Amino acid sequence: MARIAGINIPLNKRAEIGMTYIYGIGRSTSNKVLAEAGVEPDRKVKDLTEDEVRKLREQVDDLLVEGDLRRERSQNVKRLMEIGSYKGLRHRRSLPANGQRTKTNARTRKGPKRGSSAGGGKKKIRKH
Repeated sequence: MARIAGINIPLNKRAEIGMTYIYGIGRSTSNKVLAEAGVEPDRKVKDLTEDEVRKLREQVDDLLVEGDLRRERSQNVKRLMEIGSYKGLRHRRSLPANGQRTKTNARTRKGPKRGSSAGGGKKKIRKH
């Protein structure tokens, strides 16, 4: 089992794709790490030798991934909220922070629609 940066890499995937299961590593970083470690991207993870996995682990240790990256990102958002910047205020109110429109759309950030239901009152039962 290939365990890199505290993550179990799926054995039946190609090395290039398996590396992307680590938070902070995408396709380009994955290819860069594999090239530096001397591993072909097309090889399956289960076919990697212990030595190759060790090289990959050493390469990933030099990168900011998983818990450290998550912590840094959350600290960046907290800093924006503390200094009272526009982006910080948008984060505090759970609204889009990057200039997207909110009159329509933005339902993921704003949550389900709230408001009065149109045409209230009893429903009329029609008999045929």
